[in-house]
Amino acid sequence: MNKPEKGNLLIAEPSIIGDISFNRAVILLADHNALGSVGFILNKPLDYNLKDLIEGTESEFPVYNGGPVEQDNLYFIHKSPELIPNSIEISNGIFWGGDFSIVLNLINKGKISSSDIRFFLGYSGWDEQQLDNELKSNAWLVSENIYNKEIISKPCNSFWREKMLELGGDYSIWSNAPENPSYN
Repeated sequence: MNKPEKGNLLIAEPSIIGDISFNRAVILLADHNALGSVGFILNKPLDYNLKDLIEGTESEFPVYNGGPVEQDNLYFIHKSPELIPNSIEISNGIFWGGDFSIVLNLINKGKISSSDIRFFLGYSGWDEQQLDNELKSNAWLVSENIYNKEIISKPCNSFWREKMLELGGDYSIWSNAPENPSYN
């Protein structure tokens, strides 16, 4: 698969080394069109949880580094559009955004769990043609999201490694390489 589409995954090529945001990143593309692309890094948890960032909750839902753009803003994807109005469907039962006051109320009442929603500080963004140029320079691999909406609850610590093993061939060698090759 080469052409990215909304709902696809972008998997960082092993050659992206030293880029704190994108080294070994797996990104869900929330939008992709002629004007550009937006996505969220799925496998980079931060040392914060929701209660550290939002007053009015004691929720310990994890917060992830969504990308280097607007890292002072909180974003979320979820699989509960029937509970969260004003959501935008990404694909396959995954939704982006919605009424945050309702989300906070649902969390505080225990009506939504961390397997239903994932929070991000910042997002990953590309201007028109920027992602296409990065794909041509072999910075990313495009993959179908085979997990559908269950990707929200997918453990993140070995996600990139799993994708390398799935790709096989030379990629499987990278699955066991240290994150920083100088540690080898």
